[in-house]
Amino acid sequence: MADGLRPIQAERLARELDWNLLRTFIVLAQSGSVTRAADRLRLKQPTVSSALKRLEDRLGRKLINRKPGQFELTEAGQLLLKEAIEIQGSILRLGTLMRDVTDEIRGHVEIAMASHVVSPLYDDTLREFHERHPAATLTINVSASKDALEAVTSRRASLAVCLVRERNPKLEYLRLFREFFGLFCGPPHPLYGKTNLTKADLAGQSAVSFVTDRLEDALRPVTLMRAEADLEDRIVGTSANLEEVRRMIIAGLGIGPLPVHVAKRDIREGLLWQLPPYDALPEIDVHVVWNPKAKLNRAEQALLEMLLEKIRLTPIEERTYR
Repeated sequence: MADGLRPIQAERLARELDWNLLRTFIVLAQSGSVTRAADRLRLKQPTVSSALKRLEDRLGRKLINRKPGQFELTEAGQLLLKEAIEIQGSILRLGTLMRDVTDEIRGHVEIAMASHVVSPLYDDTLREFHERHPAATLTINVSASKDALEAVTSRRASLAVCLVRERNPKLEYLRLFREFFGLFCGPPHPLYGKTNLTKADLAGQSAVSFVTDRLEDALRPVTLMRAEADLEDRIVGTSANLEEVRRMIIAGLGIGPLPVHVAKRDIREGLLWQLPPYDALPEIDVHVVWNPKAKLNRAEQALLEMLLEKIRLTPIEERTYR
């Protein structure tokens, strides 16, 4: 070799190389002089020079050309500096990794959710998540499905639980449950409590609905059901929130759609009355949506994995609410 130093085998290098020598070399290379490096390391100059010599001997390469007025990394020194900085970064991350292994899961989870999500599986997941990770926190923001999807796409939300009309190839989807929508009215409505009704009895009646109840949106099947019932074209009240649509129906503003399984309690309590059609009701799928490129914290990752596992282990028949 031109520099007169003999390279050693990789196995021996991995066994014998001292990290402290690499750390000293990084500081030396970044400082540009033995004097400044010694000051930063709080060591004596001969100690720094000796560390450099031992590292060069271990590697069998000259790393720095030093002469009066000259301090320059050799090609081998430049390559080593790049690798040593990578190694330093890995070592610094060890503290965080070890803490994550031993500490309880903390972190905040931001969920974007459509308002008409009523799912025992989803509720059980939240309960179990809190039992396992009580230090983690949650925020659930209710909005239209379109806005929930946008929150996941822009990484403002950890995940979304919502309706899906068109799939974004940048996102991942898994069906959480299937529900069926029916038409309902409240006690003030003239059709409330009447039996043997047909769709013809609904013709011309005023309607209330969700903001996504449009042909081009996620509730397209519900829009078609309203059209077949020949309800008045003008919708007198809309909302992105199920509770507000329910409120308008109960108040008698008009006939409106609701998930059948959600309306059952209100029917028992006399707050709602189901109207035709009674069969072949429109099916609506609710999905869990997440961004695979988002960097999730441990709490976000734990909740998402728990929810996806529950979905995959539960047959779709048990996730279909009629």
